[in-house]
Amino acid sequence: MGSLKDDELPKRDSNYTALTPLSFLERSAAVYPDKVSIIYNKQRFTWSQTLQRCRCLASALIRHSIAAGDTVAVMAPNVPAMYEVQFGVPMAEALLNCINIRLDARTVAVLFEHSQAKAILVDEEFLPLVVEALNINSQKQGSSPLNPFLVLIRDEHNTKSLQKNPMDVVYQSLVDKVMDYEEFLLQGDPRFRWKPPADEWDSISVGYTSGTTASPKGVVLSHRGAYLAALNNCVVWEMNHSTVYLWTLPLFHCNGWCLAWTLAALAGTNICLRQVIPSAIFSAIAEHGVNHLCGAPTVLNMIINAEPHEKVPFKQGVKVMTAGAAPPIAVLAKMEEQGFEVTHTYGLTETYGPSTICAWKKEWNELPLADRARLKSRQGVPYISLEGLDVVDPETMIPVPADGTTLGEIVMRGNMVMKGYLRNPEACRESFQGGWFHSGDLGVKHSDGYIEVKDRAKDIIISGGENISSLEVESALYRHPHVLEASVVARPDEQWGESPCAFITLKQVRDAAAVTPEDIIKFCRSALPHFMVPRSVVFGPLPKTATGKIQKHILRSKAKALGAVSKSSQSRL
Repeated sequence: MGSLKDDELPKRDSNYTALTPLSFLERSAAVYPDKVSIIYNKQRFTWSQTLQRCRCLASALIRHSIAAGDTVAVMAPNVPAMYEVQFGVPMAEALLNCINIRLDARTVAVLFEHSQAKAILVDEEFLPLVVEALNINSQKQGSSPLNPFLVLIRDEHNTKSLQKNPMDVVYQSLVDKVMDYEEFLLQGDPRFRWKPPADEWDSISVGYTSGTTASPKGVVLSHRGAYLAALNNCVVWEMNHSTVYLWTLPLFHCNGWCLAWTLAALAGTNICLRQVIPSAIFSAIAEHGVNHLCGAPTVLNMIINAEPHEKVPFKQGVKVMTAGAAPPIAVLAKMEEQGFEVTHTYGLTETYGPSTICAWKKEWNELPLADRARLKSRQGVPYISLEGLDVVDPETMIPVPADGTTLGEIVMRGNMVMKGYLRNPEACRESFQGGWFHSGDLGVKHSDGYIEVKDRAKDIIISGGENISSLEVESALYRHPHVLEASVVARPDEQWGESPCAFITLKQVRDAAAVTPEDIIKFCRSALPHFMVPRSVVFGPLPKTATGKIQKHILRSKAKALGAVSKSSQSRL
């Protein structure tokens, strides 16, 4: 007998099916047909109804000439239709592109053109924006018209509804192409038999990062990666059949971190939330028994700083997953006091959303709050399906020592890394150099192997030859009792080349009169090494993306516009 050869045991229909998260929906509808899948105000859908609606969407798209590989763009907040497209569009073998609803028409026009959208599903609030974007593209010299068809998602709970019939604002050339979403579903077949992808490496979605429109970065994800990422969420976040998930995280942001597919795998319940405001969050938690939600640090701030009349008591504990900057000690303490357990994760659109987690150890629960917060500030270890995570010298690709101080670039590889960037080979080459995906984030590796993000490479402040992590300065600022939000960027400095400039939003309007830049600087001197202390402070609201991330590139421009700081100069809005 010789050694076993793979071709002796080939793949067969009986023992191999390409992985796809679409299969989760079929199972939940079969096993839990009457269990509630989606709640939106007074609307209720069961898992069997959700499956039928997704099948109708897929078959209707095909009947309107959407073919395999075509892009279907969607612009909508977290309403039921936005959940349904996560399944219905790929069931038609099309590429799902959920677009950030906070973008302007010029940027949306670029994304439509770059993705070659063949159909656009749009919430009525954003119809004028979509039409404007299409008009921009139609006026471009030498460009071939996209000519997509439009499907309108109506919502009686939209407080920003157009006062007149939305059709009236559509350019005459588009009127015949706009269809109502519910009527569109009626054109589909609720018994439609979709097929798993021929290859699990086939694309399921494309999501654009917040880069410049000059070179769009469309992150292409595969059925395989989405399947594994969705199941990873179950494991690392202790989700199960009883999960009631509140959609505070935008579904357009990396397909809601793949949690739409996770909820289908678990037959959990989705609570849709059109507007993310404190009163709506607390009401949903209390009314529906929400036990999981996600959000950027701004959502955590929103929760702990809600007015007393906005807070509704609830009995159950609520698990909160947050990404981005580590939650400050004060924020963690207040979240715990109010019944929220915070889990800190890290990832990128290119890694299917969160792909590392500060895996918690039971013995850490006995530590003082300050020590727990220090540990939670680390981005931790890889998700189960992320095969490689390290911090390396980006030039040599040699791992940095696990000393907690040596800076390097965070790199990843494995099944939770994107296929690549759509129609952008140069960006692909740069990102995949050396056999790893380069995150562009700087971090350190601790002795126990846990990584900690220190900053984006472009956000490191070099002052007098010293590297300053803006995240460390921000963490200190958040400990100030009057600081609601803080972001730190480099500002030109006559003496040091550049120095930290702190942009701060205070908790109350009245604090503006009580707190001065000198107060903030004095506070930082007691909490930071002297060279890390901001030399200028600017009070005012912070610019944010639709996902709640602070737009540091705007703040950097503002800091540069202020001019070089002298020894005594400080700024205040």
